[in-house]
Amino acid sequence: MVGTLDHVAGKWSIGILVSIAEGPIRFTELERAVPGISRRVLTLNLRRLERDGLLTRTVYPTVPPKVEYTLTDVARELTASLTGLVRWAERHGPTIEAARQVYDREQAGQE
Repeated sequence: MVGTLDHVAGKWSIGILVSIAEGPIRFTELERAVPGISRRVLTLNLRRLERDGLLTRTVYPTVPPKVEYTLTDVARELTASLTGLVRWAERHGPTIEAARQVYDREQAGQE
């Protein structure tokens, strides 16, 4: 169970899965949708998520090859929870940041 959670709750996995939840997406679109991710890290995470059975990779016989990623049924179930988590983080991020600043000021004053 811990290994599974490590994979799906990783920093990049959540962003990737939530981005793909909207429908099939190409590599370059994913790269733009997940801020700060490098091509190498995106590639490694996509391979891992595909290996875990969470993504399907479809290669179309075109020149250059067109590759799309879609969620599997298992991943669709997961993204319902992840989307809620992402929305929570977006709503409460400023509150958490403000709390950190207050805490840091208080700790600096005690030194």
